[in-house]
Amino acid sequence: MTRFAQRSLGALAAFGLVVGLTSCGGDQQQMGSQAPEIATLTISEGTSQLNSTFPATIKGKTDIEIRPQVTGFITKVHVDEGQHVKKGQVLFTLDQVTYQAAVDAAKASVNVAQTAVETAKITLDNKKKLLDKNIISQYEWQLADNDYRTALSQLASAKANLASAQKNLAYTVVTSPSDGVVGSIPNREGSLASPSSAQALTTVSQNDKIYAYFSLNEKDILDLTENGTRSLEAAIAAMPEVKLQLANGEIYPYTGKVATVSGVIDNTTGSASVRALFDNPSGMLRSGSTGSILIPVTHNNAIIIPQKATFELQDKKFVYVVNDSNVVNARPITIQSLNDGKTYVVTSGLQVGERIATEGVGTKLSEGLQITPVDAAAQAAAQEAAAQQQAAQK
Repeated sequence: MTRFAQRSLGALAAFGLVVGLTSCGGDQQQMGSQAPEIATLTISEGTSQLNSTFPATIKGKTDIEIRPQVTGFITKVHVDEGQHVKKGQVLFTLDQVTYQAAVDAAKASVNVAQTAVETAKITLDNKKKLLDKNIISQYEWQLADNDYRTALSQLASAKANLASAQKNLAYTVVTSPSDGVVGSIPNREGSLASPSSAQALTTVSQNDKIYAYFSLNEKDILDLTENGTRSLEAAIAAMPEVKLQLANGEIYPYTGKVATVSGVIDNTTGSASVRALFDNPSGMLRSGSTGSILIPVTHNNAIIIPQKATFELQDKKFVYVVNDSNVVNARPITIQSLNDGKTYVVTSGLQVGERIATEGVGTKLSEGLQITPVDAAAQAAAQEAAAQQQAAQK
């Protein structure tokens, strides 16, 4: 074999080896770049029901501080804390000895004044007869008439003093001004009660209906009035019924209605006080309790996407949009600030009919990656069916 033939055979062998290695590498690359299966969602319009949440403080419809009208030692407490009472029911009795003595003294003064009036009247009548017979002068009769009028004034003053003494005696029995529930009772028998005391005897809360107080900031009020295009009264009347979330996270079974919004915005907090009224037939809600007011917000014809389909970059939200070639591209979107923790309401960046990836965000997906789309709804239904089948087999 010539040297040229040997060289030709060697070149052919080397070329074949290169082609084989290249073909093998290409197959491995093709296998390695197989498009991953990713769940996708086709954008459509729907209705979103969300709740705006505001911290609230609960108060009885009326919270009346019970204070004594007179000073005295408490001789008896007739009720206990948390007890339901009726209007006019006795709550406390104060020491009545001095006030009863004042009433007795006032009655005696009235009797004395009444006797003086009767005596002066007799004198006046006699003087009148003598005057008519010209036995006495007009001056003497006038003196008798003045004495009678003075006696009448003294009787009126004595009766006024008696009424005041009787009223003070009545004040020693402290009654409830309304139906309600008794609050804390800091002072018991033997304690001195006074109108000037800083601490009230107790508080009676009328809580068959309760008020939940919360705050709306200036932006909330502008949204409520549609930037002032309608009055606040009209906006309140149009507001939907609200719910009350209790401190334990449960929803109170009765809905309420926003009753008033204060007309002044507090400069220190930048908010206005709002009051919602709730029925409280069982008396479960008490003054001083806390909770959250839930105001429903409805978005019609809204684009709603799962939060897991988004990622954040430089304070902006993005989604991966899947084009007709099944290639994903990141796109910025804007969303409503209010959300339920699972979904977002998209205000711009997406159109009905487009597809987005709903899994693999932040892990599998990257810009320009080609995927094999899997319908997210069908995937979820299949997973649920598989779970039910496994549960049935157990």
